[in-house]
Formats: sequence, C-alpha cells, structure tokens
Amino acid sequence: MNTINWGIIGAGDVAEVKSGPAFNKVANSKLVAVMRRNTAKAKDFAERHNVPFWYDSVDDLLNNPEINAVYIATPPNTHLAIAKQCLAANKLIYLEKPITLNYQEAIELQKIVEDTHKIVVAHYRRKLPAFAKVKELLEANAIGKVQCAQIHIFQAKENKIIAQTEDQWRLNPAVSGGGYFNDIAPHQIDLLLNYFGEIESFHGFATANEVNHVHDLVNGIVSFKSGVQFQGIWNFNANENETKDECKIYGENGTITFSFYGEEVFLNHNGKQEVFTFKNPENIQYPMIESAVNYFLGKGENPCVLENGIKVMEIMDAFIK
Repeated sequence: MNTINWGIIGAGDVAEVKSGPAFNKVANSKLVAVMRRNTAKAKDFAERHNVPFWYDSVDDLLNNPEINAVYIATPPNTHLAIAKQCLAANKLIYLEKPITLNYQEAIELQKIVEDTHKIVVAHYRRKLPAFAKVKELLEANAIGKVQCAQIHIFQAKENKIIAQTEDQWRLNPAVSGGGYFNDIAPHQIDLLLNYFGEIESFHGFATANEVNHVHDLVNGIVSFKSGVQFQGIWNFNANENETKDECKIYGENGTITFSFYGEEVFLNHNGKQEVFTFKNPENIQYPMIESAVNYFLGKGENPCVLENGIKVMEIMDAFIK
C-alpha cells in the first residue's frame, strides 16, 4: 500500500483537535471516515473536517473498502471488542490508551492478535519534543548514572489537565477502568518504560473515595533492571493551592525535571541549570501518527508496540489493586 486510509471509531473530544486533523496532515495518510453512535454528531464532525464518509455503526465503517487502518478512540470499556472487529476485518490499528479496561482484557487482546505488528499504541508523548529531549539527555549521560525518579501529580477535584465531558465517563470505573489515574497514568508510566527499560518488580497502594469509589490517591513503586528506582504519587483530591505536575530524575551528577503538561525541560548539572523550551504541535498527536503511518508503510519502526501497552496495564492494575 502507498497510503494509509483511516477510519476513526469514536470521533469525540479527543479526535477533535488532539488527533483527528493530523490524519489528513501527515504525508501518505488520509482520513476517509468517522464513526459515532450519534449519527448527527458523526455527520457534523465529518463535515467540519472534510471527511467523505460518516457512520453510526462500527460494522458499516469497517465495510468501507477504502479503509485499511482504524483509530480506536472510544472509552476503554469498548477497546477490546472493537479491536477484535478490526482485526477480523484485517485492518491496521492505532489504539488509544489505556489500551483496554484492565490488565486481564489486555492479556485477552494479546492472545487474539496473531500479528502484533498490526497495532500501534497511542502513547503519543514519546514523540513530543520535550519528552524526546529527556530521553536524549539520559542517553547522553547528562546527569551521570541515573539513580532514581519521582512523579508527583497533585490535582484538585476540579482540575485543568484532564478533559471534561458531559457524562464524566472517566470517573465511571465500568467505562474507564478507574478514575483520573487510569486516564493519565498510562502516558506517564509508558515514558518510564521508554526511559529506563525493562522492569524487575513493582507494587503499589491506593485509596478510593467514598462517593464514586474510584482511586483518588495512588502510590506506586517500580524497580528497573537497570538499577533505577521509581516512586510516584497521584493525588486527585489535593488542595487547590498545592497542585503539582512534576517528574524529577536524579543522577550522580545532577537532575532532569519536567512537567507532563508543559513544554520545558530543566537540566541541573553540577550546580548549573539549563532550560530547554519547546513548542508542541497544534494537533498534539501529529508526531506519533506520522510515526505510525511510516511504520505501517514499512518506512520505520513501531513507535509503541502492543507489549508496551500491556505492561502499562499490568503496572497500573498492580498499583490500584
């Protein structure tokens, strides 16, 4: 094939700016169709984004002979079933995080995928310039041998870093698998895997609130085979004056500090600080989609393999259960 012709299943808020338009901007890529259960909303998205076809049925979209790849952007409770349909229709898949509702479903997905090369996981932060710079600094030994890393995510109940929806499905464990932790932690844990490699062991602790029973407070610990130790705390019921979003990596000769929602990386090396500032693309998933298209066309490596998504699910479930 010379072009990846996409269909989006779940053309909602995430696809509106973060990802959807990028499918038409990337070279050798075209957005052919979108699907939502609400026909009017599917049509509205298609017309505003110049997409030729719109559907309210997964089967109808998959029956379009032009489509050879699908972006699954629905809530996590539907990912496994839709992935099965896409695989049965012989479609390539760009799969949103978290890849499934839980680790058990992730293992089920792994068992039915005869060729894992057909799936790219949408852990798009890997390809954003700030996070790529962190990896570059680590590989250049900028802070010497890495010893440990910390993540602190402290957010109030009404926070600005997580997309809000009318039905607040992210706070419904039957739909999201958990709460806000399940929504944002996949990106953060995936970056750790990307930076520090294979894991030796991990465990965690979590506290659920009394209202919707999702885990507001999560404490996770990971030991990497490289010797790096990690500890992360996610608190989604923090005082609004004490909010925080930070990852800090400690090495023998300094530290690397960055935000998951910012565009700066701070390097402290032997008492001196450097600040690297970046500008994210308008469609923030553009670099990852570009990498996925090139991979599917045989022009590059898989930017995030299914096994990474499965490991992320295993770690997350261990932290909260």
